[in-house]
Amino acid sequence: MTKSACIQSISVWNQAHIHLFSFLFGFWVLSKRLVRWLWRPQDSAELRARDTPPACLVDSSLGQHKHVKLKGVKLHYVEAGSKDNPVVLLLHGFPDFWLSWRYQIPTLSRHFRVIALDLKGFGDSDKPAWRSSYKIDTVLEELTQFVYSLGVSSCTVIGHDLGALLGWYLVHQNSSIVNKFVSVSCPHPNVYWNASKSVKWLNYVQLPYLPEIDALKEDVKIIDQYFKHLGPKDVDAYKYTFSRQDDWTGPLNYYRNLPLSKISEPLKQVQVPVVLVVGSKDPFVHLETVVKSTEFCETFRLQIVDDCGHFPHQENQQAFNSLLVKHLVDSRRSSAVDGGSVTSPSKRLISGLFGAVSNTVKYGNTVIGNVQKKTNDVVNSIPSFNLNYNNSSSQS
Repeated sequence: MTKSACIQSISVWNQAHIHLFSFLFGFWVLSKRLVRWLWRPQDSAELRARDTPPACLVDSSLGQHKHVKLKGVKLHYVEAGSKDNPVVLLLHGFPDFWLSWRYQIPTLSRHFRVIALDLKGFGDSDKPAWRSSYKIDTVLEELTQFVYSLGVSSCTVIGHDLGALLGWYLVHQNSSIVNKFVSVSCPHPNVYWNASKSVKWLNYVQLPYLPEIDALKEDVKIIDQYFKHLGPKDVDAYKYTFSRQDDWTGPLNYYRNLPLSKISEPLKQVQVPVVLVVGSKDPFVHLETVVKSTEFCETFRLQIVDDCGHFPHQENQQAFNSLLVKHLVDSRRSSAVDGGSVTSPSKRLISGLFGAVSNTVKYGNTVIGNVQKKTNDVVNSIPSFNLNYNNSSSQS
């Protein structure tokens, strides 16, 4: 499939740079692993057998487990809520699957038809092994066809991490199928890769096989590292889901493809209302990337959930759900009362967390002042993201 007009490949030089460093970093990792194995062979603990799915994965209390077969792939999803309600599509991150949204499904299903999808390569969806199956245009076409398979022409998209990254591409390429877009812990793709703290890891995963094997070491220790905020039962569900080498190939293939593409510039601003939700302690999202993301959006709002890291929807689900309801449900009611008009985001706060940022905000030495000006000076501690949800709510 050829790339769409809004997506282009990065330069040949940048691609060569990635693959060169991939080789060098892979050689370094292999050498390090060999030395460690020779010195402390006991650290290479065997992978614990996990043959029976945990109860939470077969429990239908969160919704109905369904499958849809598109042209070349079968996708699994969990559906909850009335079919008469507008559709909200939930796209999880990495390494994750539909269960990521277990705290949001009951709340959202009171107002929406909720679809929590297992992205291709994850969970119970098909897991094609070929790297080319995860090219961005292929994935976006499949997501578009998936939305149409639900019997609707458009929906609200809420994505976390990798799912949000795909959401950004989707609103640029096919904004007609997205009513609103909520990006959780993920700035715009054109600033995401350059600002990533995981450059070495991104280079490393370009290698075949080795990253998959590495992910399984020490009984899938990577899951313990990513999900320190979860209890033992939830961690066990994740380890079951990612307990085979094949469970990692698909997820890693996204990162073997996505860094090689970007949104074409100059580009038209996203017309879909965009909300970026970040945790105040997220180590992967920085103020500069947030401000740069505003340049790509006509309407942009930032929501900060206090005392949370990269998984605000899991770490503080009550605050996160509250802001979702405020944005998706209350704003819809207000729009209906106002005859369809929408207040400019630079003049209104959502749930009192962080004011809206509309259109282009220049960054640099004056970034703090510019953002505070856009938010009517309600934010005085942006550098540390120390915003208190409860206290801020009283200011709205």
